[in-house]
Amino acid sequence: MQWNMNAPSHPSERILLGPGPSPVPARVLQAMAAPTLGHLDPEYLAIMDETRERLRQVFQTSNDLTMAVSGTGSAGMEACVVNLIEPGDEAIVCINGVFGGRMKDVMERSGATVHAIEVPWGETFPEEMICKALEQHPKAKVLGIVHAETSTGAHQSLEGLSQHVHDAGALLLVDCVTSLGGLPVEIDAWGIDAAYSGTQKCLSCPPGLAPVTFSPRAVEKMNQRQSKVQSWYLDMSMLSSYWGEERVYHHTAPINMTYALREALKIVMEEGLDRRVARHRASHERLRSGLEAMGLSYIPNDSLTTLNAIRVPDGVDEAKVRRGLLEDYGIEIGAGLGPFKGKAWRIGLMGHGSTTRHVDLVLTALQQHLS
Repeated sequence: MQWNMNAPSHPSERILLGPGPSPVPARVLQAMAAPTLGHLDPEYLAIMDETRERLRQVFQTSNDLTMAVSGTGSAGMEACVVNLIEPGDEAIVCINGVFGGRMKDVMERSGATVHAIEVPWGETFPEEMICKALEQHPKAKVLGIVHAETSTGAHQSLEGLSQHVHDAGALLLVDCVTSLGGLPVEIDAWGIDAAYSGTQKCLSCPPGLAPVTFSPRAVEKMNQRQSKVQSWYLDMSMLSSYWGEERVYHHTAPINMTYALREALKIVMEEGLDRRVARHRASHERLRSGLEAMGLSYIPNDSLTTLNAIRVPDGVDEAKVRRGLLEDYGIEIGAGLGPFKGKAWRIGLMGHGSTTRHVDLVLTALQQHLS
């Protein structure tokens, strides 16, 4: 066997200011190093219960079916889709970037007929466009939309949307991967039926778990299914028995990742959701002011405060700049995807990374490499 001699013996410490993962606080890393318990140990079950309750607080919901799926945010997306969708169902998906398109793909793989509505990348959906789609497709069981489109930095407004969706007899499914813990996410107040997120963005926890939550309305629909859930691993009827009072064995949970998520959620609640949202907004405004002073502009009109999509100036080698930031400063920022490849930088200011120090550092580094 030949070893890859280029692999480092110890990973370098990076300043993670890309689209994720975000910087992880020492408290969270230390929590991961605690002794591993069995997945049915009473102490671990108590930790699961505390983690669920803290997830409810961060999601701002009283939903009983709230948990952390074993897997990254994409597993959370699949968990929501395969439990809500049956073969032959119709669904509407709003696509304005990579992750709306991915939701459509997963729905189609689950046997749904998907009606996609699209706006150009970087734009958001006006209410009237969504209402028209609901009128055109009255059999749609689910409407899926991305709250924070990581590929474009676009921030989709959700307030008032559920009323239209529910009036049409459908369920509202929302991607909160890049918003939970950094932007307002109000599951109950906004009438969201199912939502998923990831640990590695604004929660500042390593990737590996996917918070999900389902409303009583969604659970009722799931209980009326005529077919088995496509995925055994992500079947909420079984996962809820493991995370709930029954404690029926389903799979060996990632024990130490649960420790990490519990600690990350503690940090969120210690800061307070309102203060945390305000901190992300202040960091974004400081970054935006500095970038615009350098002559740089944003791509989306409605920008996320957690993920900033910046237009690369004409004639600039965006990959060379990113490489320079990594080599000279240890800073990671993201490249553009899809139509934005080679045309955008994505700067994440999420969770532990959303600080004045990081904003000023990345502005200084960019200034040096653009001068």
